[in-house]
Amino acid sequence: MIQKIIIKNAATFDERGVEIDNLKKINFIYGANGCGKTTISNVIASPELYTDSSIVWSSDNNEDVFVYNKTFREKNFGENIPGVFTLGEATKEQIEELERKKEKLRELKQQGQQKKTTLDKKKQELKEAQEQFNKSCWNSIKSKYSSLFKDAFAGFLNSKASFAQKVIDSWENSSSSNSIDYKELVSRAETLFGKVPSPMHPLPQLIGVEEINKLEKEVIWTKKIVGKTDVAIASLIEHLGISDWVNQGRSILTIDSDICPFCQKKTIDQHFREDIEAYFDKTFTLDSQKLKDVSNSYLGLKEELLNQLVSIIEREKISPTMLDLELFDAKKTSLIQLFSHNKEIIENKLKEPSRSLTLQSSKELIAWFNDTILRVNQKINSHNAIVNDFTKEKHQLIKDVWSYIIAEKKDLIDPFVRTKTGCERGILNMEQELNSLRKQYSVLDNEIKEGNKNITSVQASVDEINRSLSAYGFTTFSIVPMEGEHYYQIKRENGEIANSTLSEGEITFITFLYFMQLVKGGNTPETTNSDRIIVIDDPISSLDSTILFVVSSLIKEEIKKIKKGETNVLQLILLTHNVYFHKEVSFIDSRTMPKNDTCFWILRKNNNKSIIQCYEKENPIQGSYELLWNELRNKDKISIITLQNTMRRVYETYFKVLGKYDDDDILQKFPSLQEKEICRSLLCWVNDGSHCVPDDYSVIPDQEQAERYLKVFKQVFEVTGHVQHYNMMMGVEEAG
Repeated sequence: MIQKIIIKNAATFDERGVEIDNLKKINFIYGANGCGKTTISNVIASPELYTDSSIVWSSDNNEDVFVYNKTFREKNFGENIPGVFTLGEATKEQIEELERKKEKLRELKQQGQQKKTTLDKKKQELKEAQEQFNKSCWNSIKSKYSSLFKDAFAGFLNSKASFAQKVIDSWENSSSSNSIDYKELVSRAETLFGKVPSPMHPLPQLIGVEEINKLEKEVIWTKKIVGKTDVAIASLIEHLGISDWVNQGRSILTIDSDICPFCQKKTIDQHFREDIEAYFDKTFTLDSQKLKDVSNSYLGLKEELLNQLVSIIEREKISPTMLDLELFDAKKTSLIQLFSHNKEIIENKLKEPSRSLTLQSSKELIAWFNDTILRVNQKINSHNAIVNDFTKEKHQLIKDVWSYIIAEKKDLIDPFVRTKTGCERGILNMEQELNSLRKQYSVLDNEIKEGNKNITSVQASVDEINRSLSAYGFTTFSIVPMEGEHYYQIKRENGEIANSTLSEGEITFITFLYFMQLVKGGNTPETTNSDRIIVIDDPISSLDSTILFVVSSLIKEEIKKIKKGETNVLQLILLTHNVYFHKEVSFIDSRTMPKNDTCFWILRKNNNKSIIQCYEKENPIQGSYELLWNELRNKDKISIITLQNTMRRVYETYFKVLGKYDDDDILQKFPSLQEKEICRSLLCWVNDGSHCVPDDYSVIPDQEQAERYLKVFKQVFEVTGHVQHYNMMMGVEEAG
């Protein structure tokens, strides 16, 4: 079925145009002449000719469209009219078999539509799940990580859908079960997702570290360097603890002097000299020399080590690597303090070799420097490896970023994947089932078409059209099939072609009968069973009561079948400018409530631009005119003056405005002079005495007179052939 009609830039429809949306099975569009009804029917018939207009279908199966309008009448009224194939002289068994197949075809179609509806729901479920997943990925992944890992997201930030698809692709391709450290990813990203980095030089290893540690453990520091104990003077020196003092004095004691360098008295003799020299023997001398050598080595090495640290710090200031310079410098200060303390100890030891002292160990501090340099160099080596193979490393980082995200967002991805997999599996199964139904439908449809070839003919349509023409008084012409061809001709009784002598009303009526036969059948035997939509644009040209009633009856019968699903016509769109015809064809008796399968519209032209208004299932044409009849139906509740005015307005609206009758036309319909006078008196009465009234009728209105004129009012409808309208509006049930 057609769901929506969009019309723009066509005739009275401007660039904004109109949308006729939410079309139902039955659609009535009322509009005055020139407001765009024919444009609507032309767009439906040939949408390809209107580039800015379009037809929106409710399903993929676009049904055949049959349009009755001025173009149809011109196309199908000529010397040769294409034949219509309908069921001809088929046997009862053939017809029943064909109907069984058609019923089965309708069942298959219904099953297919139900399956298609279920399939569409499943697709919608998948679409909604996908849209929610797209939104969740965008909010919880892109927003959180794009500032850090923007390069990994490159090419997928243009839309939520493409980003979410990348998440799914990464999930499908993810095979690593190893956990990835987030901080490491960030560190690598800082290198690889910025500008291409430069190589770094490793930090130099510290030299002399082992020697310093060894010298700090040297036993010379704790050893008491004193003289020989078995010398006579030794006990005194030991007792007084003046070994270092005596040794210092010994260095200034001259060989030929007998004066003591301390007390400046002649206390030095040869024996004393020998005792002193014997006390400070070779062992003392060697230990003293070793102390000096070890001290010099240690102090020299510690200066070299500090110089190495200073050199590293200065280099870092110029060309930073990955060293924590602030911490490194603080540790260097601590080492300087330690070395300064040890230097004081050494100086004290050199002054007093007899003291047992211990140097503070720098092992832990120096080990920290070595470990730090080792770790930094490892990072530098990794950095340099990245620099040497930047593209490869960046590609690997991108993979690792997505692997991390997939693992991190497992609770988001896994439920969606399960939903997606289930929906896709269901969609696949339903599409297979739908394809199977389509194949069955196609096979059965072909069987019906083949059957139609054998039992359809154009003669049945000829007979039906001629029967309708004869039944409604058109006896001077008929249609006849052309020999050897599937075409008709319209001929007079004498065999002459009647096309040029038919009135507009006759042309309209015969082309409409032809159209209704076409709706029932097709131009070929194969097309008689196709689903179709019919569009009828102004099927009556004048208010000929008989023709109007016949046309409306034919359409109403088709409407009943459409509503009940008893025909292959799925939808009707009726357009008319005639209020009475609209009222007749859309009439629903008072016992039937408006249905949701019917929709009403009014098409108007405002400032030379067409606009349309939808009234849904409420018929808008039953406005003031319907209210007038409602007053007549309830005449006992209104005054006689109001009754007069109401009858006048009904008469003028129906007969003068819509029917184009004048008073004389109405009067001439009454056969006798007396009836004409009665009618004239009615016309004078309803016009409130504006015309002269015969003497035998009172001009003072009373209830009896009102009843008399109501009877005459009904007779006006009877003599003009419009009693059906009177009965319908007054709620009178017709006999039979």
